[in-house]
Amino acid sequence: MLTGLVCIACGRSCPPGDAQTCTVCGPQGILDARYDYDAAKAVLTTEELARRPPDMWRYRELLPVPDGARRPDLQVGWTDVREVPRLAAAVGVRRLFLKDEGRNPTASFKDRASAVGVAKALEFGYSAIACASTGNAASSLAGLAASVALPVFIFVPERAPEPKVAQLLMFGATVFRVRGSYEQAFDLCRAACERFRWYNRNSGTNPYLVEGKKTAGLEIAEQCGAAVPDWVVVSVGDGCTIAGIGKGLVEMKALGFLTRPPRLLGVLAAGARPLVDAFAAGRDLVPGPAETIADSICVGHPRNWRKALRAVRASGGAFVAVEDEAILDAQRETGRRAGLFGEPAAVAAVAGLREAVADGIVGRRATALAVLTGSGLKDVRAALRAGGAPVDLPPDDEALDEHLRERPLGTGK
Repeated sequence: MLTGLVCIACGRSCPPGDAQTCTVCGPQGILDARYDYDAAKAVLTTEELARRPPDMWRYRELLPVPDGARRPDLQVGWTDVREVPRLAAAVGVRRLFLKDEGRNPTASFKDRASAVGVAKALEFGYSAIACASTGNAASSLAGLAASVALPVFIFVPERAPEPKVAQLLMFGATVFRVRGSYEQAFDLCRAACERFRWYNRNSGTNPYLVEGKKTAGLEIAEQCGAAVPDWVVVSVGDGCTIAGIGKGLVEMKALGFLTRPPRLLGVLAAGARPLVDAFAAGRDLVPGPAETIADSICVGHPRNWRKALRAVRASGGAFVAVEDEAILDAQRETGRRAGLFGEPAAVAAVAGLREAVADGIVGRRATALAVLTGSGLKDVRAALRAGGAPVDLPPDDEALDEHLRERPLGTGK
């Protein structure tokens, strides 16, 4: 039920097709997909959704992939939402829910976008697909493309964590490690796509990729229903994740599943915070430096900043920035109080919520849902830094007894 694409910079419309950005505005002219919402509302009812498989394609009337089109058959989406009262108490809100995106096929939220990207590449007749990424988008693309035997070319900055690069290689991708930043890898990937006619999966500019990401917002509305939280908290890199989730929530209100969409809280690392500054100053984005342990949000020039700012402002939400030590602390707290292991960029959402409570942005009586965008196994080095060292013991009971006397750990049967 896709009807067209609209440039969010100039407002021009164009028909659905193989477009990346507005032909008039160029790279700044990010396009937004539009649908026949009246037709979708007639079909997407609670009763109809109850009959559909538990994956992202249950919302096919709100996705830009034609019925019957070939798409990856890995199960993406419908990830778990669970309440975590002990973590809520530590953060300072009345109720807190976590949506665990580490349950997706390649263990990250980015599988939602890559599933759409692979489907569009096949629809448009491309023989290969490519993207630039700090890791998760790349590994998700490599895995989902491998499932349909579509060749993949990946551009990663030299600081990309080894576990993410290992995923890429295991899925058979051709990996280019760029001796530079994410921004430089992004530009090199775009140039290569134009030169070799590879399909460009970069969600910072590809209008269809955000549509995959919005399925998390659609799910949050359906899963929470009348108990939808006051705030949805999302870590922010290029800006398309929070923009997509926000769009999904707004669409579910239009379809009658929500009486009100939640407010959005975008969380950035203090070392990569241009969106925070743009939001606070009420101006357009000015690119800045990028340095943080949270590699997935280590972005100094967010390409989809217009959509991100628009979504947060429309929701009555806010942006905050958190230091790396706060992120590592949130990684420990999320593991120990909720039993979930998120990578640094994922748990940045938890750190940001705590920061927003301390700053008075989020009230202590509020309810919130934080999206954990990727598994902690994506960056083991950061996890070891957050979690501390194991206890070294010689192989005898006496040494164990001595340790337990110094630090009682409890006993059990």
